[in-house]
Amino acid sequence: TKMESNFIGDDYGPLFHYQYRLIVIGDSTVGKSSLLRYFTEGKMAEISDPTVGVDFYARMIELRPGYRVKLQLWDTAGQEKFRSITKSYYRNSVGVLAIYDITNRESFEHVENWVKEAAQNLGGPSPGKCVFQLVGTKCDMDAQRQVGFKD
Repeated sequence: TKMESNFIGDDYGPLFHYQYRLIVIGDSTVGKSSLLRYFTEGKMAEISDPTVGVDFYARMIELRPGYRVKLQLWDTAGQEKFRSITKSYYRNSVGVLAIYDITNRESFEHVENWVKEAAQNLGGPSPGKCVFQLVGTKCDMDAQRQVGFKD
């Protein structure tokens, strides 16, 4: 699904050809912000403040030589008090990353509700074509694992 085309660039070609919005959902403290910071900046923070509303990250991906896409990554707050605010951010997303913490069984059990909420609020030109991906975080803490591979 094409979101936006941007052919503004320089002599070497456009900055990016397409832009896609992905929304990141899941309970508070599962590691959404840390995962996105690592993906976009290549660094992990020891301590991360809770997201209020939504934070934005971006990364340029070169799919083939000279063909770039920009990923807009919308990091939503996992706390219940921000749920009504974040519902409006689902619109026009082409992908949803549903995040859970492998050391927190409850966060895994809540994923189904997060996915249902996302499906209800996606809207946009083709909400049925949105891709959903389940992601487990904190895999370096395997000794505290509460969610098994077969779950």
